[in-house]
Amino acid sequence: MNFYAIRAIYRFEMARAWRTLMQSVASPVISTSLYFVVFGSAIGSHMVQIDGVSYGAFIVPGMIMLSLLTQSVANASFGIYMPRFQGTIYEIHSAPISYLEIVMGYVGAAASKSIILGLIMLATARLFVPFGIAHPLAMIGFLVLTSITFSLFGFIIGIWADGFEKLQIIPLMIITPLTFLGGTFYSIKMLPPFWQTATLFNPVVYLVSGLRWSFYGVADVSLGVSVGMTLAFLALCMFVVRWIFKTGYRLKT
Repeated sequence: MNFYAIRAIYRFEMARAWRTLMQSVASPVISTSLYFVVFGSAIGSHMVQIDGVSYGAFIVPGMIMLSLLTQSVANASFGIYMPRFQGTIYEIHSAPISYLEIVMGYVGAAASKSIILGLIMLATARLFVPFGIAHPLAMIGFLVLTSITFSLFGFIIGIWADGFEKLQIIPLMIITPLTFLGGTFYSIKMLPPFWQTATLFNPVVYLVSGLRWSFYGVADVSLGVSVGMTLAFLALCMFVVRWIFKTGYRLKT
């Protein structure tokens, strides 16, 4: 295992995040803070508790998951797309580094940035609403698992995209709507029976539910199902990434 190469890619991607600090950190933190002001403080103060949790505290896991998913996909997709766009991907191919090490460098950096951002947003949320974390280790584990999974998904999008506009299609048209409809601002138990069943086909429901359990010990679906669905999507992404490097899809042209 060429740890020097992995570290070089990782440090380069992390350095890019610090160079674009306003876009990478400040922008999502400010936008999420506005959500907490509007939904947590203004609207939440006039709403009843959900599963024994105040509304402002109830939406904290969902807001963190919303940012985590979008940032993981954006960081990983942009990180691998730029070398393809600039033509420097061929320098990486010619270096003594395996495909696994390339993925570990780019995905590791994207996941790290997302986890750091998630923790910053967690600290920011405490400025607006009081909440506790019932299972902190489970919370950290779920953040790491989700970040790695969707960074891999973003890596796939970055290879698939042949233009900057395509980098935005999946996050804006699919991931963000699914997150808003996945129990971020409400419990799916509040929906009519038909829509409760339909919502279970939304994979983001299991992510939000699992993270919310780590905070308050309450969830719309069991923790085991949430972890199982996340691991299944992780395995699917790993299979697709392996196929991409095996066939050279969009990497050798």
